[in-house]
Amino acid sequence: MHRSQVLVRERSCWRKRGGTGPGGRGHGHVRARCTHVCVVGGGYTGVSAALEPAARGYAVTLLEAQRIGWGASGRNGGQVIVGFGSDGEAAIEKQFSREDARRAWEVSVEGLRLLRERIVGHAIDCDWQDGYLSLSVKPAKSRALRAWMDHVMQVYGYPLQWIEGSDIGCWLASGRFDSGAFDAGSGHLHPLKYCLGLAAAARAAGVRVHENSAVQMVERGSRPVVRTMQGEVHCDFVLLAGNVYLAEYGDDVAPEVSSRIMPVGTYMIATEPMGRDRADALIQSRAAASDTNFVLDYIRLSTDDRLLFGSGDSYSAKTPRNLIDKIRGSMLGVFPQLADLRIEHAWGGFVDITMNKAPDFGRLHPNIYYYLQGFSGHGVAMAGMAGKLAAEAIAGQVERFDLFARLRHRAFPGGALLRTPAPVLGML
Repeated sequence: MHRSQVLVRERSCWRKRGGTGPGGRGHGHVRARCTHVCVVGGGYTGVSAALEPAARGYAVTLLEAQRIGWGASGRNGGQVIVGFGSDGEAAIEKQFSREDARRAWEVSVEGLRLLRERIVGHAIDCDWQDGYLSLSVKPAKSRALRAWMDHVMQVYGYPLQWIEGSDIGCWLASGRFDSGAFDAGSGHLHPLKYCLGLAAAARAAGVRVHENSAVQMVERGSRPVVRTMQGEVHCDFVLLAGNVYLAEYGDDVAPEVSSRIMPVGTYMIATEPMGRDRADALIQSRAAASDTNFVLDYIRLSTDDRLLFGSGDSYSAKTPRNLIDKIRGSMLGVFPQLADLRIEHAWGGFVDITMNKAPDFGRLHPNIYYYLQGFSGHGVAMAGMAGKLAAEAIAGQVERFDLFARLRHRAFPGGALLRTPAPVLGML
């Protein structure tokens, strides 16, 4: 998969709606530089991993192959969700003690708080809206959702609200769903504006951001050297935050970890604005929502009253045929009353998943070479915490970073080309 390969022609609602601000500008090509910390990647993970050490007084340089927010951070649905991927809690509980599993969960809850604090503290205009709904589509899914909700409330003390099928209509105007669980602590935002706002905050904290500066090689040692086509960065610490695009950097960067994540294509459409009254009648709470199917649909309203609808995750590097028509068909299966609305935007991109859906953090060289990846659909909040934990580790406070570094992760089969086709589904 080449970084120039974008799923769906660039018609992103996010870039059309204010996602081109000054947070995405940087210092141009790197020549030669000495710094404390070099961060590779300019999405949520990388920008957070740069902002946190800079706030602690470290000199930080960030290298981005394209532009800030070019990848998943500027293309995702904007859902800010507590916890981990679909099986992430189970994987963590299987490997950890009850106490350590609770510590990991609290990190995810702190991620929600940290995101809100950053929005307020850095005055990031990113269209925040409260609330998240998990919805089941049939009785068996409803029982599984209720069991998960009860478990989270009992084991982790996290508040959730059960919604019976007869009450679903009070939350959203659809007859598709059997029941739901409401999370008042999660929410949704404009993902690209948030990423650009973080980048602006990082630059204000002294981070030197270099866009169009793809990393070619990392020379390991007591003082690593990160090389690009234009120059090099000598540093004390390297933080790898390329996530799904890490494999593209080749065998001279981090071949040990790229096999532990797989790119998954995800797609969205946005309708034309429908007006405030109609939007409020459609999703009364204005919460984001998704069903609990393996290939899920995810739903939300924008602040200008469009319906944003995501569907059709793909385990192939190719964009499915007739994609917009298929997603529109899924949307009308949930909201048939929207048949009159035009589809004004359609876009897609890749997110990274791990085999067990839990995040994958670790070191490739003692105390100097950190990687942060595998957020499995929960990266908007958790990526911010990844950066914070890495900054703690650099400062000598390793406990929380090492908690996640203890998680064992299996590699996906085959090389880079074999990590995308459907046969991998049998292992998930």
